[in-house]
Amino acid sequence: MPAEDRARLLSKLAPVFLRVRTVLFEPGQLVDAVYFPLDGVVSLVTPLEDGAIVEVATVGNEGVVGVPLIFGGALAVRAISQVAGRCLTMSADAFLEAMANSHPISQMVQTYVLALFGQISQAAACNRLHNNEERLSRWLLMSHDRIGADKFMITQEFLAQMLGSRRATVTLSAGVLQKAGLIRYHRGHVEIVDRAGLESVSCECYRVIKSELDKVTATRAFAAA
Repeated sequence: MPAEDRARLLSKLAPVFLRVRTVLFEPGQLVDAVYFPLDGVVSLVTPLEDGAIVEVATVGNEGVVGVPLIFGGALAVRAISQVAGRCLTMSADAFLEAMANSHPISQMVQTYVLALFGQISQAAACNRLHNNEERLSRWLLMSHDRIGADKFMITQEFLAQMLGSRRATVTLSAGVLQKAGLIRYHRGHVEIVDRAGLESVSCECYRVIKSELDKVTATRAFAAA
């Protein structure tokens, strides 16, 4: 984006570290800040009356948590940190002002929102039609992309909530991937051992979602050129 717009945006941002399970906002709650993950991952989840939650999208260093946003608005999802990491944050008012005063910023956010809705739609189909090993592989690959490291922490309980599966089912699926030599998993620590192999096990949803998110990155690169 133009140097002036970038400088104005950076002046409003503050660093923050999000620990695992930090809730950024609840469904229907006023969104008073937006977050730009740097090396963590935030899940957008739908909570149900019985306490269960199902993940509908994840946000990493390609996106922003809190959009689409209107003044004094709320979203129908809970935003929760699933992998600890650093973020940049700014008030919702400052973010809306930045979008209103900068066409490049507004355009990039709109492009990202379209990709986010595409991810939500793809995840809905994936959760309904694909088996647990495929879905777990997709989740691990997407997290690997965002974190930029082969090792990260995630508990089976939390992973089961994200995938809308029983903990025992996640244990079996992780065991299958580990036996195949694709990952190592022990006491909440995951290591990606064979990235190419994990991609071959994942359903097509990973490639579809990644393609849409890559378009956001391409838009940024084009705007900066």
